[in-house]
Amino acid sequence: MHFKDTGAVQPTSLKNNLQLTLRHAEPSDAEQVLAYLDQVAGESDNLGFGPGEFGLSLEEERALLQKTAESPTSLYIIAEIAGEITGILTFNTGKRPRLQHAGEFGITVLRKYWHLGIGSHMLAYLIDWARQTGTIRKINLRVRVDNLPAIHLYEKYGFVQEGRVTRDSYLHGQFFDVYMMGLQLDPPQASLAHS
Repeated sequence: MHFKDTGAVQPTSLKNNLQLTLRHAEPSDAEQVLAYLDQVAGESDNLGFGPGEFGLSLEEERALLQKTAESPTSLYIIAEIAGEITGILTFNTGKRPRLQHAGEFGITVLRKYWHLGIGSHMLAYLIDWARQTGTIRKINLRVRVDNLPAIHLYEKYGFVQEGRVTRDSYLHGQFFDVYMMGLQLDPPQASLAHS
């Protein structure tokens, strides 16, 4: 899956024949992105923020999108259906040379588009993109231990559980643990020539 010169992936038909397009976010998307994030925050308890808690101003979001676009080891993709943002995936690595080989991603999808494969398409793109960077060798994520559909999706793509963090979040008077999961992107071993 590759972006064309326009920054968009060829539209893909989803399970219900809607056309999904993935594209890189641009600074001009900031206002629409913030509105999307506020909406999705009210639709799921699996995020680290609730409605009105995202915490970036319009100017800060524009600057973030610009900085991400300029970084060879950061990714911010938008999933769209008929011009509506239906999902977002972000990925960032460490800034120091010793940490640039590994990064963590976050993913969201609007509730009305759950179970259509949007998250799977974004995740497949992330993995393909990361392999092509030549730098990224590890993709990490955090997922609540009770978010079984997400865990199943990540395992389908080869992510493995690497640990558990207790009391990671607190919501509705209850603590929630998360699994730390990771995917190693080591290049295939060259076959040894036998004489």
